[in-house]
Amino acid sequence: MTNLKMFCLSMDPNHFKIIKEFNYLPVGLGNNPFSKDWFGDKIDENISEKNKYYGEYTFHYWLWKNYLDKLEDGWIGFCQYRKFWSLESKNLLPNSFNELNSLILKKIPEEYENYDVILGEESSVSKLKTMKFIKKSFKLLSKKPSYIFNLFDENKRNIKFHFDMWHGSKYLEKAIQLLDDTDRNEFNNFINTKSSFNPHNMFICKSKKILKNYYSTVFTWLKRCEDEFGFGDLKGYGETRIYGFLAERFMSYWFQKNSKYKTMPIVFFDISKS
Repeated sequence: MTNLKMFCLSMDPNHFKIIKEFNYLPVGLGNNPFSKDWFGDKIDENISEKNKYYGEYTFHYWLWKNYLDKLEDGWIGFCQYRKFWSLESKNLLPNSFNELNSLILKKIPEEYENYDVILGEESSVSKLKTMKFIKKSFKLLSKKPSYIFNLFDENKRNIKFHFDMWHGSKYLEKAIQLLDDTDRNEFNNFINTKSSFNPHNMFICKSKKILKNYYSTVFTWLKRCEDEFGFGDLKGYGETRIYGFLAERFMSYWFQKNSKYKTMPIVFFDISKS
């Protein structure tokens, strides 16, 4: 018997059978038609019209406002049709659906029971190839020439530098100023001193109280960011999905600060190919 409710997010109605085979809960996002057997983000209180900008967080909002209180306390997790949790760290790129099925998380082991939250193993931004940064650097370097030193020195490549490179230098600093006093300085320190974070907006949480506190904090902040940045001037994927990317960095910081957490590997396989 499983001790885990795992929501698996997808944009493709054809993934339903596969997700159910994992004994996960299918969540359909985006504009494709999904049957009533899917969870979604479009009924009751919702922000589904912002999915283009928020990504998976439109479902988190729906869950928070409409369904979380209906769930019993216990492990509640989130994965995606291309990214899954695994207890196996040696094979993070399986070659087949059967291989994936043998690797993915089905039950939380007893060794995790003393923790509140499970996060993905940290992803380092400092070890990315210099050429990747160079391809992203031209606009940023014209505005911040001092960043040239970060470009060629791995020790200077922190989370903020990486975010500015990929998503534009005008967002993260302004967004931090919109946080409450309790988080503003600490999150600023986090993104300027750390070179890795827990990626993909994926987490597994055992406490609904902790989850509600996280949702209340992050959605209050993102609404303030909306009021600052809007939607109309966002260009390209790196800016258009800016609210999801802001939440991803904040998620890593917030759970590290406010919970007893343990990490777990994330395995990559697109079930569309199965």
